[in-house]
Amino acid sequence: MESPPQALTCHVPLRWGDMDAYGHINNVQVLRILEEARIAAFGPPAGTGLPGTAPQVELFSSLEPGVQALVVEHRVRYTAPLDYRNIPAVIDVWVSGLTPASLTLSYLIRDPESRTVCAKAETVLAFLRVDKGQLVRLDAEHRRLLEPHRAGPVFA
Repeated sequence: MESPPQALTCHVPLRWGDMDAYGHINNVQVLRILEEARIAAFGPPAGTGLPGTAPQVELFSSLEPGVQALVVEHRVRYTAPLDYRNIPAVIDVWVSGLTPASLTLSYLIRDPESRTVCAKAETVLAFLRVDKGQLVRLDAEHRRLLEPHRAGPVFA
C-alpha cells in the first residue's frame, strides 16, 4: 500500500524489550509505536515533559490548558511480522477523519529496511476539557493545521 502524499513520516526506535518470543515486535508494543508516531507528528500535550524536537505539526501542544486529546478507539491490522532491528521503524501518519470534536489518524508501520507494510492502524481521538468533562470542538486554526495532512482512511 502506498502512503498518501499528505502523510507525515516518523521514525520510531524499536526497543529490544519490544520483541516477543518469536523475534517479532509484540502486538501490545505496536500501540506504543503508534503513540510515539502521534507525538512525533503532532507534538506532546501542553504542559508535559521538557522542550525537545519540534513536532511536524503543532497540534496537541497548542490545545488550551485543561484540554486533553484522549484515545477513543484503536484499530490495528497486522499484515507482516515486524522483526526487531536496532534501527527505527518507519511510520506514515495522516488525518483520515475530522469531526467537530474528534479526529481519526491513519497509520502505516513499515519495516525500516524492506519498507514492507507490517501493520495498518487507525486511532480515534476526542478532545475533552477535563475539569468539566465536556467535549471540545477543534477551532479553525487547528483545522487549518490539519487540512494539508488529510487523506483517505487506511481501511477502505
